[in-house]
Amino acid sequence: MRVVLSTYGSRGDVEPLAALALQLKASGAEVRVCAPPDEEFAARLAEAGVDLVPVGQAVRSLVSGPPPAPSELPARAARLVEQFHGAVLAAAEPGGVVVATGLFPAVAGAQAAAEQLGAHFVCVALQPTMLPSPHHRPFEYPMQPYPAGVTDNRELWELNIGAMNALFGEPVNTHRAAVGLPVVDNVRDHVLTDRPWLATDPTLDPWRLPAGRDVVQTGAWILPDDRPLSADLEAFLTAGEAPVYVGFGSMPLRDAAGAARVAVDAVRAQGRRVLLGRGWARLAEADGADDCFAVGEVNQQALFRRVVAVVHHGGAGTTTTAARAGVPQVLVPQIVDQPYWAARVAELGIGVAHDGPTPTTHTLSAALRQALTPETAHRAAALAGDIRTDGAALAAKLLLEAAAG
Repeated sequence: MRVVLSTYGSRGDVEPLAALALQLKASGAEVRVCAPPDEEFAARLAEAGVDLVPVGQAVRSLVSGPPPAPSELPARAARLVEQFHGAVLAAAEPGGVVVATGLFPAVAGAQAAAEQLGAHFVCVALQPTMLPSPHHRPFEYPMQPYPAGVTDNRELWELNIGAMNALFGEPVNTHRAAVGLPVVDNVRDHVLTDRPWLATDPTLDPWRLPAGRDVVQTGAWILPDDRPLSADLEAFLTAGEAPVYVGFGSMPLRDAAGAARVAVDAVRAQGRRVLLGRGWARLAEADGADDCFAVGEVNQQALFRRVVAVVHHGGAGTTTTAARAGVPQVLVPQIVDQPYWAARVAELGIGVAHDGPTPTTHTLSAALRQALTPETAHRAAALAGDIRTDGAALAAKLLLEAAAG
């Protein structure tokens, strides 16, 4: 059976598909992955033995450049719908399986291809704020703000239908009509389907009922990583006490030098060494002192067990990896679902949510002080054993059973 996995987004949208692909291949399925053409994405997929079907523009170059003008967004959305429809249509087969996540227009394109082929389609959320629920707010697009004073989650999700139609209804329906598919009145719910999947850990992110939607929560899709740490990183780790790791993953940051300076000063204020993850922001050592080291691509699963705390942007993957390592976290959320994960980490008592996306030395130092308490460290260590690692295996089993039945 052929399974096509589709996404358009950052590494946090691609790596879970590599984890699922690995499990599907072990079960005998033929797997293809449609994703952005970034070299690092192709490398991670290759480690799972899966070739990348490149679609669209490289995401790193896209997010590192100037933000698009609002007038450009409809054309960009239409292009993603068309690109992913074409790629998935060519890669999938009638009666096969299509699994899609990432930016909504890309998911809509993949869904239209599955519908046209008669393939089994699954829409997957890698974070909960993509799915309507009375227990959390929907993401608010800056160009489609919700009315001031509306705070009820149910009402906000109803308004979200109109916002999604306003943003994506025309490009989605224009393309559907062009390929012979019927137009839809509610593009959000059509693409999400009545039974979307949620690939998050149920301890970190329990899907609460009632929810008005039959959501299948599989657990997070974690790609095993057995890469060794580099010799120079090992030397830094063993040269003193465990450092604080600071990294912002796929967030480019507009003032990377300032962010690095704040991070180093805040960590030093707690009497700790600092390990900077360069990431897409290209964080670098502030002054070349021997208590600071910067690392590029690295096995975070191994590294996070060697640090005393993790300061990060609050992506779903990084949050789960740090929780699984049993290390306290400080989340400095930037966009989309990251405020949600920051709130969850704070509620669980395994770390601290920084107030706002731009820390100062004072605010980050205060957050670190709280995260480095013995109480937080104890709760983080205790929760680590509850994080499931079989999410991708369960998802593969459910997919193949659904397609066979």
